[in-house]
Amino acid sequence: SSGEPQQHHDADEAEKSLSRSEHLKKHQQRSTGKRTHCCSDCGKSYSTSDSLKVHKRIHQRVHTGEKPHHCFDCGKSYLKSDSLKLHLRIHTGEKLHCCSDCGKRFTSSVDLKIHRRIHTGEKPYSCDQCGKSFTKPSNLKSHQRIHTGEKPYGCDQCGKSFTQSSGLISHQITHTGEKSYSCTQCGKNFATSVYLKIHQRIHTGEKPYRCDHCGKSFATSVYLKIHKRIHTGEKPYSCNQCGKSFTQSSSLKSHQRTHSRETS
Repeated sequence: SSGEPQQHHDADEAEKSLSRSEHLKKHQQRSTGKRTHCCSDCGKSYSTSDSLKVHKRIHQRVHTGEKPHHCFDCGKSYLKSDSLKLHLRIHTGEKLHCCSDCGKRFTSSVDLKIHRRIHTGEKPYSCDQCGKSFTKPSNLKSHQRIHTGEKPYGCDQCGKSFTQSSGLISHQITHTGEKSYSCTQCGKNFATSVYLKIHQRIHTGEKPYRCDHCGKSFATSVYLKIHKRIHTGEKPYSCNQCGKSFTQSSSLKSHQRTHSRETS
């Protein structure tokens, strides 16, 4: 009938109008920051249904173990594309995040944030047993093994166990004698990349560990720890013959020689 084309036209126009109103609604939500789409699994909210759908896919992958984003350089897989993007900087050497205090660069803003705690002295992770504080949760976890006695890193050659993987790596060199990390400036060889990194500070002059009492800086956290005893008065090394105490183990050893000379 003659009314049908008009009805189809009216329906098309109504559909277009509805589509436009939906787009406008989505746009307004983005503009106002209003988040009306809520995740039933974790309660996180989003401004659009599309964003919620993407988020919910991540939840599903957590349960299934699916990691669809692959690194073609090393084969490592990730849950999210952002995580893969961050990982790829290891291969490209790209370091976009720079420390304003010392100029050191990092691949992620998280690594920079953790690094900056060296300068600020912030230690947000505290041990509930002894109160000692740390800059990173991984450092706290390693420390807590002192209290629990847990030593998860075992040597497959002699069975000796360690609280940290770095302790095991250092120990294994006693079996192999291998020192595969070489300094490009002086040729000195080291057993681990950590020891090489510390050594290289002799050449660069880098001293990232700063005393919050007097501002003096040091190349390693160990040197800073020893220095801080000047301010705290702590002397943890005691002579078992006369009771005299010292800030460093080397000072105690030197002192003990005086007793050896007395008895000889």
